[in-house]
Amino acid sequence: MSTVSKDRIDVRISKEQKEFVKYASELRGFKNLSEFVVYCINTEANNIVKDNNLIVKTLEDKKIFLNAILNPPSPNERLKRAQLNYKKFKETNGFKNNDARK
Repeated sequence: MSTVSKDRIDVRISKEQKEFVKYASELRGFKNLSEFVVYCINTEANNIVKDNNLIVKTLEDKKIFLNAILNPPSPNERLKRAQLNYKKFKETNGFKNNDARK
C-alpha cells in the first residue's frame, strides 16, 4: 500500500495501546505501524459508510423513511381484511391473548 502522504493525523495513545497495535500490525505483515493504522481506519470508515447506506441511500430516502414511521398511512381495506383473517386463524387454532408463540 504505497500512497503519497499529503496530510497528517496525530493521535495520542498509551504506550501499552501502541505496543498492542504494533503487535497486531506485525501479525498481519504490515511494513510499519502507519501503514496498518491507515489500512484500519480506511476499512472501518468504509464499513461505516456502507452500513449507513445499506437501507437508505440518500438524505431524501431517509426523510421518506422517517416520515413513513412517524406518519403511517391509515389501513386500507386489504390490510383490515388481513387482520380479520389473522384473528379468525388464531381463534380457529386455539391461540389466545394475542400471543401466537404460546
